[in-house]
Amino acid sequence: MLEIVQSGGWLMLPILICSLVAMAIVGERFWTLRRGRLAPEGLVGRVQTSLKKASPDKAMLQQLASDSPLGRILATGLANAGQGRDIMKESIEEVASQVVHDLERFLNTLGTVAAITPMLGLLGTVVGMIDVFSAIMLHGAGDAALLAGGISKALITTAAGLSVAIPAMFFHRFFVRRVEEITVAMEQQAIYLVDMMHGDRVEVPQVSKGSKA
Repeated sequence: MLEIVQSGGWLMLPILICSLVAMAIVGERFWTLRRGRLAPEGLVGRVQTSLKKASPDKAMLQQLASDSPLGRILATGLANAGQGRDIMKESIEEVASQVVHDLERFLNTLGTVAAITPMLGLLGTVVGMIDVFSAIMLHGAGDAALLAGGISKALITTAAGLSVAIPAMFFHRFFVRRVEEITVAMEQQAIYLVDMMHGDRVEVPQVSKGSKA
């Protein structure tokens, strides 16, 4: 493996650095973008139960805000619930934009890695082919082994660049989709809270199986 890297030339170094950056981002994003950490299931229900027992105070809002990013959004909404529906929605949208920005952290870098590594590989191939033609000018085209070795060396960087770019592109799309799904889930729960606080959300009573119409 080390021989292959060395034979690829100096352009293998930035490709290897890009691969390390991509692996670090993928690992960090897998750890950070966990749905249970960002938008715990049943959080709005627990908030609703707490509100039935007592009005939200400073301690409750601080605890809710430290619970998760969704809790931070809900806590901001509850803190501004007394200012009217519009102010409550605006405060939620402001905090939500900050949360979404945090969720998208490093994704642009991962997309950049996916875009530039094939170009680095192609550049390495072009440089390698220049060396091959230089060798042909010096030694002629009669040595097939020399030509095959030079062309093989030139193509190593292209293969390395694609090997980094393909998984980087896949995980970039994967994490963008996950951020979108989590954002929609947070938005739905925040809207539910706004409607609940301002009397627009009506819960449908459950009818027991034995009841008759």
